[in-house]
Amino acid sequence: MKIALIGYGKMGQTIEKIAIKRGHSIVCKIDINQTDTFDSPQFAEADVAIEFTAPTVAYGNYLKCFERNKPVVSGTTGWLEHLDDIRSRCADGSQTFFYASNYSLGVNIFFELNRRLAQIMNRFGEYGVEIEETHHIHKLDAPSGTAISLAQGICDNMDRKNGWTLAPEERADAVRITAFRECRASTPYATSRPTTSSASRTAPSRAARWPMAPCWPPSSPWGARDFCK
Repeated sequence: MKIALIGYGKMGQTIEKIAIKRGHSIVCKIDINQTDTFDSPQFAEADVAIEFTAPTVAYGNYLKCFERNKPVVSGTTGWLEHLDDIRSRCADGSQTFFYASNYSLGVNIFFELNRRLAQIMNRFGEYGVEIEETHHIHKLDAPSGTAISLAQGICDNMDRKNGWTLAPEERADAVRITAFRECRASTPYATSRPTTSSASRTAPSRAARWPMAPCWPPSSPWGARDFCK
């Protein structure tokens, strides 16, 4: 498979190493201040674009890919205010988009457990629910896409919850998310704070790659898909 990488930070570089190891080729790399590469022969040659950038530029990157009829796999979070537009652009099957707030298989198992727990606790109105998350200080969006996915899983399965708020904002019918951004070599998380961790970027980047196979051939696109569902 010929891959265009949009975003060449830690995640992009990890994906590159794994892709090459598995026999794929990176034909194009687009990073900050290199937007003209979208019109390059190298980008035109790509079978798919893998996008890991930042919330402020992700949506624009998707549109540039769509304008050039390139399927997109994205792991960027913090842009979901544009999700309905992306879905509508894929609704007729002319574009292909695959997204996850977190591609780690372990986290997606956690998502399913979270939904099941919300179903059980739906019967016990005397209990409250909130989310606390901790990320490194370089995490650009707060709350994270992972925390939002967890909150949505709760809302979908708990009648008394409708939406989420970011602390200190609080609403009785919403799941409150408290987002910590900390700089620590290692963090001894308390048992009262549900957390997930990954020792390296390798595991989620491998997970980010395997869902692409069912997207092909491009003549039979999935449309807009969320890995978490």
